[in-house]
Amino acid sequence: MDHSEHNDQSSHEKMLNVERSEIPPLGKEKSRSAGNPKKDDHAKHSHSEHEGHTIEGFKKRFWISIVITIPILILSPMIQHFFGLKEAFRFDGDIYVLFALSSFVFFYGGYPFLKGLFDELKKKQPGMMTLIALAISVAYFYSSAVVFGVKGEVFFWELATLIDIMLLGHWIEMKSVMGASKALEELAKLMPDEAHKIDDAGNVVEVHVSELKHKDKLLIKPGEKIPTDGKIFEGKTSINEAMITGESKPVSKGEGDDVIGGSINAEGSIKIEVEKTGDETFLSQIVKLVKEAQESKSKTQNLANRAAFWLTIIAITAGALTMFVWLVFTGQSFNFALSRTVTVMVIACPHALGLAVPLVIAVSTALSAKNGLLIRNRNAFEQARNIKAIIFDKTGTLTKGEFGVTETISFNNEYDEKEILK
Repeated sequence: MDHSEHNDQSSHEKMLNVERSEIPPLGKEKSRSAGNPKKDDHAKHSHSEHEGHTIEGFKKRFWISIVITIPILILSPMIQHFFGLKEAFRFDGDIYVLFALSSFVFFYGGYPFLKGLFDELKKKQPGMMTLIALAISVAYFYSSAVVFGVKGEVFFWELATLIDIMLLGHWIEMKSVMGASKALEELAKLMPDEAHKIDDAGNVVEVHVSELKHKDKLLIKPGEKIPTDGKIFEGKTSINEAMITGESKPVSKGEGDDVIGGSINAEGSIKIEVEKTGDETFLSQIVKLVKEAQESKSKTQNLANRAAFWLTIIAITAGALTMFVWLVFTGQSFNFALSRTVTVMVIACPHALGLAVPLVIAVSTALSAKNGLLIRNRNAFEQARNIKAIIFDKTGTLTKGEFGVTETISFNNEYDEKEILK
């Protein structure tokens, strides 16, 4: 098998795309529940793919797990011995209570990692989730065996705290990813939700943008955003297209001129005929370009994926060798060797490498789009370092292009600058 190219998404990349998919669609595809996109998008993904791979999923699992970790710490023999609490918290059957609480944290809090393990093994691409899942599984099943008669020590508190830390880390990562998605949501919000439709009788009725069709006639009042792409068939006005062109100076428009959805009608009332709706609109194409750029893979990301794969293999091998060396050459107990093995596997986990490139691309492409720079392909970021000169040909690219008062000169000494500006 050639691991130089990871055609299938890793568990981390799937998380990124699940979060990005929550950006509300525009126009015809935009439902009335667009204010709560998660409700609609949840139905688009299978429960197993969506659950636990969102900010709220990791947040919920983290807080529930950390609350249950507190009694696990209190009931753990090692913690009791360290703080001298044996007599205060010991009772008959306490080990079974500890086992039950730890089992909940393992199966509930560790679910995203266990699912990630099966996903990665199914694709024959062991990665970060494999390492975490193996570490917590070894600790859990060995400790469970100790509870039911095998000689040794339990590792329940180590298991619970490890899951808590990993959940916290993934929660923070997903918040960073959603920061990028929110930048795209800002683009989507440029399109208004309602439109003034002119019916066959000439009456103006307010309808949702999702109900608009080709050839519908709309009334656009002064100061309103144009709800979709169309052509003026009556009236004259000036339109602010800064969100499209960067040019803040209003553009004069009249009968026969095209208008872009999301731009602002600055002056007179106009009537337009709808030409494009939904995914066909100019603004939708911008959002689509940015999403495609985020989801495409660059050479750097393929290299990072390949390196992460081999680092995972090395980490698993190092963990196995650690246990072998401690048991065979030093004569240490199995408990001692197991704790060192789990530690090595977790520390060697190449989380940062596997997530760094897709996270950087997700954030940078979204922020670029928010600031008027469209990235069609991830390779553009890699090639940008070789740029020697840039030619700008649009007003508003380097400057705002907005008119304003910069200086006042008074020809009458009776009035100062503050008085004149009142």
